[in-house]
Amino acid sequence: MTQRQAHEPHRDEAGTYEIRLAGHLGDRWAAWFDTTISQEGAGVTVLTGVVLDQAALHGLLQKVRDLGLPLISVQRIDNPTTATTTSDARTHVDHQGD
Repeated sequence: MTQRQAHEPHRDEAGTYEIRLAGHLGDRWAAWFDTTISQEGAGVTVLTGVVLDQAALHGLLQKVRDLGLPLISVQRIDNPTTATTTSDARTHVDHQGD
């Protein structure tokens, strides 16, 4: 049996997530999603924000579903065991394959 190297987040822990959607959402949707909204590439919207627990994440994904926008990806971008900033966590995620 191998020992776990990294802390696996508990389902009730808050975390910062990036949710990528196909399509364009304007900034006016940010309050409804309680996230920041940015555009990435051609026709990709990125929602970024803190999600309190798995139930809240599922609620956010239901809002995405209700809008009818195709879901591209959902990614947790923070590490609950360290106090990294969102940009530090994003850099780490982007370079995992290097």
